Amino acid sequence: MVDHEGLAAVRTALERQDWPAAAQAAAAATAKTPEEEADLADLRAHAAWWLGRLDECIEHRERAFRLFDELGDGRRAARCAVGLWEHQGMRGHPAIASGWLRRARRALEGSPECAELGALLLREAETEHGGGQLEGAMALATQAVDLARTLRSSDLEAESLQTIGRILIDRGEVTEGMGHLDEAMLFAVEGRLSPYSTGKVYCSLISACEILGDLDRAAEWTDATLRWAERHPFAIFPGICRVHRAVVLKRRGALADAEKEAARACEELLGSHLGNSAVAYAEVGDICRRLGDLDRAEAAFDRAQELCGQPCGAQALLRLAQGRVDAALSIITGCLRDRSASQLARADLLPVLVHVAIAAGDLGTAQSAVVDLDEIATTFDTPALRASALAARGRFELAHGDPAAADTLRAAADRWLALAVPYEVATARTLLGQALRDAGDEPGARDAFASATAIFEQIGALVGEAPRPLPAGLTNREVEVLRLIASGMSNSEIAAALYLSAKTVSRHLSNIFTKIGVSSRAAATAFAFEHDLVEGRH
Repeated sequence: MVDHEGLAAVRTALERQDWPAAAQAAAAATAKTPEEEADLADLRAHAAWWLGRLDECIEHRERAFRLFDELGDGRRAARCAVGLWEHQGMRGHPAIASGWLRRARRALEGSPECAELGALLLREAETEHGGGQLEGAMALATQAVDLARTLRSSDLEAESLQTIGRILIDRGEVTEGMGHLDEAMLFAVEGRLSPYSTGKVYCSLISACEILGDLDRAAEWTDATLRWAERHPFAIFPGICRVHRAVVLKRRGALADAEKEAARACEELLGSHLGNSAVAYAEVGDICRRLGDLDRAEAAFDRAQELCGQPCGAQALLRLAQGRVDAALSIITGCLRDRSASQLARADLLPVLVHVAIAAGDLGTAQSAVVDLDEIATTFDTPALRASALAARGRFELAHGDPAAADTLRAAADRWLALAVPYEVATARTLLGQALRDAGDEPGARDAFASATAIFEQIGALVGEAPRPLPAGLTNREVEVLRLIASGMSNSEIAAALYLSAKTVSRHLSNIFTKIGVSSRAAATAFAFEHDLVEGRH
């Protein structure tokens, strides 16, 4: 028979958000009947979720679904199916996730209006939204919020409001969209939400601020989110919040602190949410690129791509910094094809396309990207988008030899300065210096270059450093691996240090041995010292 005292202990631990105690109690409890087995599987799944044990959570939740379905308990079966849609999405399995959403809909056939139906409606809305079907998504989310108010469910209402807010923002109704997110946040700060709904609303608001370039607001809510998440130091939320915090720190110029936050997020998310772990690794890559550490940037981007299967826009800038213009152009055009449904997603990528297309000598593509970005900036009309559009236009005008470039870039630098994003200010002033020099204003050019250099030095960014020639045809990445071999690290330690898989490290090691003509780690170490490849010896 069921251990009722044990189940009570599980529920009590879950209520006080003591996830390890809940998992321990759930593991010790036993059940005899199918009803008891279903309850216990559901509790075990819940505890595993909050501990970030996603595979274990999926296993228990699938069992709970089967048992509830066999018992004819459609509402609880649907709740499990909706959860499995979320979990499989986190695992990067959209087809399997879609199947679970269909099962949730089937399980609720004939059921009265309930919170489970609201949760299903919201996930269907998120699916429509992700596919660019904004009107269909809005209809589903509106139905969910009406149901939430009928049922007086704070969790469902707050989640519905944040879903509606994000749809409105993507429709260009930024003020109204942020208003819905603010309203959703009220439930969270009042303490009326479950931990899951609290985290979902917090992170959605921060993400919206980040996309729109509202860094002051993002910083405020990121700090609040992280304080909340650190009181719930399990599952995915601390890691996701750290990714957003890293973005804010990066944009504010605190590059070293940003890298620490993003690197910590990589590990926190690796076992629970591969998609967000990939985002964290990509953020490490972009921070390292800004710091001028192209080897570590490459390693982080490679790890991100291993996890999510595709490169990101920032990786194109790394390829450009490495002089691999064709590869950079291939990456950024591919990213724009994949994310064409969202104007805001395109707005993040179009400045990269302008930069890369100019480097490739394709001014026609650069000009088209400038026009697209101008249109998006007009639609959403935020300070960050206006600054981004001006900077892209100024870069194009400079490449095209347009005398208007200096005025455009000066205006872009001023707008970035008002937003307090030093890397962007310094970049715009570097371009301004080039425009002024082309116009014959050498004193103005010197001032612009000096100002840019001072900012880059202040935030620790290394720009324009010439790479050292490398021996034996080694790549930068292989040299980095070789340096760590020489320091005595094992393959697993190297993988952790460079954000690589053990398999990738083994492949690099084989390539290194072949290129330098050795067959042992000791000989490779000797080669590294002989050629001054060890840190501190060059």
